[in-house]
Amino acid sequence: MLTSCQEIQTLEDLRVYVNETICNHEQFEIGAFEMSERILTRSGRPCGIYFCVHGPRQVKLSAIWETDRNTILFYGSDGERFQKTQLHDAPVLQAPQREEQPLAA
Repeated sequence: MLTSCQEIQTLEDLRVYVNETICNHEQFEIGAFEMSERILTRSGRPCGIYFCVHGPRQVKLSAIWETDRNTILFYGSDGERFQKTQLHDAPVLQAPQREEQPLAA
Protein backbone atom coordinates (compact mmCIF):
# COMPACT_ATOMS: atom_id res chain seq x y z
CA MET A 1 0.00 0.00 0.00
CA LEU A 2 1.28 3.41 -0.99
CA THR A 3 1.47 6.17 1.63
CA SER A 4 1.89 9.81 0.67
CA CYS A 5 1.58 13.35 2.02
CA GLN A 6 -0.41 16.10 0.38
CA GLU A 7 -1.28 19.75 1.01
CA ILE A 8 -4.88 20.60 0.14
CA GLN A 9 -6.45 24.00 0.76
CA THR A 10 -10.11 23.73 -0.33
CA LEU A 11 -12.85 21.13 -0.60
CA GLU A 12 -12.70 21.50 -4.39
CA ASP A 13 -8.95 20.72 -4.31
CA LEU A 14 -9.79 17.64 -2.22
CA ARG A 15 -12.40 16.48 -4.76
CA VAL A 16 -9.95 16.93 -7.64
CA TYR A 17 -7.16 15.09 -5.80
CA VAL A 18 -9.43 12.14 -4.91
CA ASN A 19 -10.83 11.86 -8.43
CA GLU A 20 -7.38 12.05 -10.06
CA THR A 21 -5.86 9.53 -7.64
CA ILE A 22 -8.62 6.97 -8.20
CA CYS A 23 -8.64 7.47 -11.97
CA ASN A 24 -4.84 7.21 -12.22
CA HIS A 25 -4.83 4.03 -10.13
CA GLU A 26 -7.43 2.35 -12.34
CA GLN A 27 -6.10 3.93 -15.57
CA PHE A 28 -9.42 5.71 -16.18
CA GLU A 29 -9.63 8.93 -18.13
CA ILE A 30 -9.88 11.74 -15.57
CA GLY A 31 -13.33 13.29 -15.57
CA ALA A 32 -14.88 10.55 -17.71
CA PHE A 33 -16.85 8.98 -14.85
CA GLU A 34 -19.25 10.42 -12.29
CA MET A 35 -18.07 10.90 -8.73
CA SER A 36 -20.56 11.13 -5.88
CA GLU A 37 -19.90 12.16 -2.29
CA ARG A 38 -21.60 12.01 1.07
CA ILE A 39 -20.71 13.79 4.29
CA LEU A 40 -20.13 11.36 7.14
CA THR A 41 -21.33 12.31 10.61
CA ARG A 42 -20.67 11.10 14.13
CA SER A 43 -23.06 12.24 16.88
CA GLY A 44 -24.53 14.76 14.46
CA ARG A 45 -21.18 16.39 13.67
CA PRO A 46 -19.34 16.01 10.34
CA CYS A 47 -16.32 13.71 10.60
CA GLY A 48 -15.43 13.01 6.97
CA ILE A 49 -16.51 12.58 3.39
CA TYR A 50 -17.15 9.38 1.47
CA PHE A 51 -16.28 9.66 -2.25
CA CYS A 52 -17.31 7.11 -4.89
CA VAL A 53 -16.23 7.04 -8.54
CA HIS A 54 -18.76 5.13 -10.64
CA GLY A 55 -16.66 3.48 -13.35
CA PRO A 56 -17.52 1.28 -16.31
CA ARG A 57 -19.60 -1.89 -15.89
CA GLN A 58 -20.88 -0.71 -12.50
CA VAL A 59 -17.38 -0.70 -10.99
CA LYS A 60 -17.25 1.46 -7.86
CA LEU A 61 -14.05 2.81 -6.37
CA SER A 62 -14.05 4.82 -3.17
CA ALA A 63 -12.12 7.04 -0.83
CA ILE A 64 -12.83 8.25 2.67
CA TRP A 65 -11.41 11.46 4.10
CA GLU A 66 -11.49 11.24 7.88
CA THR A 67 -11.10 14.60 9.55
CA ASP A 68 -9.98 13.27 12.98
CA ARG A 69 -6.73 11.84 11.59
CA ASN A 70 -6.72 14.11 8.53
CA THR A 71 -6.14 11.18 6.17
CA ILE A 72 -7.66 9.96 2.93
CA LEU A 73 -8.02 6.20 2.53
CA PHE A 74 -8.43 4.91 -1.05
CA TYR A 75 -10.12 1.59 -1.90
CA GLY A 76 -10.21 -0.38 -5.15
CA SER A 77 -13.20 -2.16 -6.65
CA ASP A 78 -12.34 -5.27 -4.60
CA GLY A 79 -12.60 -3.26 -1.36
CA GLU A 80 -8.87 -3.49 -0.66
CA ARG A 81 -7.07 -0.31 0.38
CA PHE A 82 -4.48 0.76 -2.17
CA GLN A 83 -3.33 4.13 -0.80
CA LYS A 84 -3.29 6.25 2.32
CA THR A 85 -2.66 9.99 2.06
CA GLN A 86 -1.83 12.15 5.07
CA LEU A 87 -2.93 15.77 4.67
CA HIS A 88 -0.75 18.57 6.06
CA ASP A 89 -3.50 21.15 6.06
CA ALA A 90 -7.10 20.34 5.30
CA PRO A 91 -10.19 22.30 4.41
CA VAL A 92 -12.84 22.93 7.03
CA LEU A 93 -15.79 20.57 6.85
CA GLN A 94 -19.14 21.90 7.97
CA ALA A 95 -22.43 20.11 8.41
CA PRO A 96 -24.89 20.65 5.56
CA GLN A 97 -27.37 23.42 6.23
CA ARG A 98 -30.93 22.31 6.76
CA GLU A 99 -33.81 24.42 5.61
CA GLU A 100 -35.91 25.73 8.46
CA GLN A 101 -39.51 24.57 8.44
CA PRO A 102 -42.19 27.06 9.51
CA LEU A 103 -43.86 26.24 12.80
CA ALA A 104 -47.45 25.05 12.57
CA ALA A 105 -49.92 27.45 14.10
